[in-house]
Amino acid sequence: MTQTVPDNALDRIAAGDAPVLETLLAMNLDAAERSGLDAETYLLVRLAALVAMDAAPVSYLITLGAAADTGLTVEQMQGVLVAIAPVVGSARVTAAAGAIVRGILGAEVLAEGIVPEQRTS
Repeated sequence: MTQTVPDNALDRIAAGDAPVLETLLAMNLDAAERSGLDAETYLLVRLAALVAMDAAPVSYLITLGAAADTGLTVEQMQGVLVAIAPVVGSARVTAAAGAIVRGILGAEVLAEGIVPEQRTS
């Protein structure tokens, strides 16, 4: 059996020991400041970029969390998905919707402290 994540990795992250996540956060804050865009526009552009590159669920979770803090509405975010669909394709937008749901559900599971059993095959 190969274990890819140490048993206590989630505990360390929950306790605030997350140097990679901290570095990513700092990079994003710098980019937002340097862009010259207001916070809402920056996050809507970021959402469009995440869809275009078929981002991981956690990337959406981070962006949507920041969007909630700025007061962006679900309707504004849906508007971005509608606007970019002709460019990136309906399959990419549908995949993004699934990634968003998986990110939110994953965050809920972590918040509740439910850790699924490790797969052995």
